[in-house]
Amino acid sequence: MSLNTFGQLFRVTTFGESHGAAVGGIVDGCPQGLPLQEEDLQEALDKRKPGTGGAATPRKESDTVRILSGTYNGLTTGTPIAFMVVNENQRSSDYDTLKDVFRPGHADWGFFQKFGMRDHRGGGRSSARETIGRVAAGAIAEKLLATAGISVRSATIELGGIPVQSIDLEGAYDRPFYSADASVVEAWEARVQEARKNNDTLGGIVQTEAWGVPAGLGEPVFGKLDAMLACAIMGIGAVKGVEIGDGFAAARATGSSNNDPLLPGGAFASNHAGGILGGISSGQTILLRAAVKPISSIAREQSTVDIHGAPVTIRVGGRHDLSAIPRCVPVHRAMAALVLADMLLLQRRLGRS
Repeated sequence: MSLNTFGQLFRVTTFGESHGAAVGGIVDGCPQGLPLQEEDLQEALDKRKPGTGGAATPRKESDTVRILSGTYNGLTTGTPIAFMVVNENQRSSDYDTLKDVFRPGHADWGFFQKFGMRDHRGGGRSSARETIGRVAAGAIAEKLLATAGISVRSATIELGGIPVQSIDLEGAYDRPFYSADASVVEAWEARVQEARKNNDTLGGIVQTEAWGVPAGLGEPVFGKLDAMLACAIMGIGAVKGVEIGDGFAAARATGSSNNDPLLPGGAFASNHAGGILGGISSGQTILLRAAVKPISSIAREQSTVDIHGAPVTIRVGGRHDLSAIPRCVPVHRAMAALVLADMLLLQRRLGRS
């Protein structure tokens, strides 16, 4: 990994800002011969584009993707795959009043301290629009994973403090909020309307599962699979916590209840470990959850300071999501897929599969 590149063998570099001309990415290390067309990337991007869902921003973007290189006759060539999405609906003037102030909960302060300047228009590089490159790259990664029988799914399991009662990730994208449980959607809708009425925002929890992952992916020390997955998911904006398997509940368990007994034939009696033992996949379903904080842009008065250190009061305008959910759900899926694709190639390069 480097400043704007993620992965070792299957690498994605993203570029662009929220109010710049375009956003996109370059995937390097993808093997040749995989079926890939713009429609494959578009399908993934349509699930995260602005204006989707009751908690979404009113900003409208088609997010139409164009593949610039790396494919021929619908197949990957083994060379870098470049893709781009033009920004179409910026309203930079919405941010004029924020040019010289730091928004609470945002990356403004950190950017200014690090670079001595910042792009105040929609967060610049820290904007959620940067994730377009991740989602498109994730769609390519899933093409590779499919050749090994691996699939990845993500869904919302909690919104605004209301958890699901059951979990079905397979059908989540057909439900509002990409919910893992249809029975809570009505309650979530009411919670969203309540927050909107109060000029507030909501957080939630996203669950990601990877099915068909063979035993043996991941390294025992610094390349632990769970560590790489945690790094990838924590690198998504608004994520403040990640747990694998039982996660924090394991801290309150006993060893006898937390261990997963092995059965004849390579099976397990349970999956408290979330499919990873000693940093290496066990052959079980990989399971992880991520805590997503409420969106920081709220239409309430907040106290802050300006670039000169003087106290000011601001009210953040513009067009913003009420919650990162559900639009962040495809991003979680993409980042997990990128890690697994990278680990799969590493396993093959080392001659272990």
